[in-house]
Amino acid sequence: MGDSAYSFSLTTFSRTGKLLQIEYALNAVANGRTSLGIAAKDGVVIATDKKLASSLVDTAQVSKVESVGETAGGGSGMVYSGVGPDYRVLVRNARKSAQTYYRQYREPKPITQLVKSTASLMQEYTQSGGVRPFGVSLLMAGLDADGTPKLYQVDPSGAYFGWKATAIGKNYLNAKAFLEKRYQDDMELEDAVHTALLTLREGFEGEMTSENIEVGIVSKTDGKFRVLTPEQIQDYLDEAN
Repeated sequence: MGDSAYSFSLTTFSRTGKLLQIEYALNAVANGRTSLGIAAKDGVVIATDKKLASSLVDTAQVSKVESVGETAGGGSGMVYSGVGPDYRVLVRNARKSAQTYYRQYREPKPITQLVKSTASLMQEYTQSGGVRPFGVSLLMAGLDADGTPKLYQVDPSGAYFGWKATAIGKNYLNAKAFLEKRYQDDMELEDAVHTALLTLREGFEGEMTSENIEVGIVSKTDGKFRVLTPEQIQDYLDEAN
């Protein structure tokens, strides 16, 4: 009996030691639009391709980069590749977690703790009956308790990793190879934004504009996460040209 006999079971390991539903969730991530993040010495940038299937869709109503904890004394941000509705559940959970922490301790929840609580939720969905894994990988950006800018990736299995720079989704291998060539340890936030846009452009299908990408940044200066407006993104694109 091969692995296919276990493909519909979430909580049963195959003979080769795999949980196949988690692998299928990672396939959903790999089919999603490219997202990437870069941790600079004074902040973090996350960016994503949000090109839509139809030009009739109102792009202003589509948001992939979300702020977490903006009403809880600080700011972290996250972006995804994969299944959009699953992402909304994780954003809502992260915001609730950040708000609960702030109400108890009167200080922003450090990004490392926010990542751990989100990863724990995703892991629960890999060993519970009647559910399936989340079909998304996340990139989460923010400041740690000591004010250090951090970038994390969280996968459907609940595993999480800290990165200097990384990419997820479609074309992630080429994007990561590009980042490996461009990344520098002393990179500043402004340079990181330019590098993020150049990396997105490398594998972009069609023309990249301020309307079909999203960029979010968190600065060490004020500790706030903000999503750049189309006008601000256009300024960066003009500079790159």
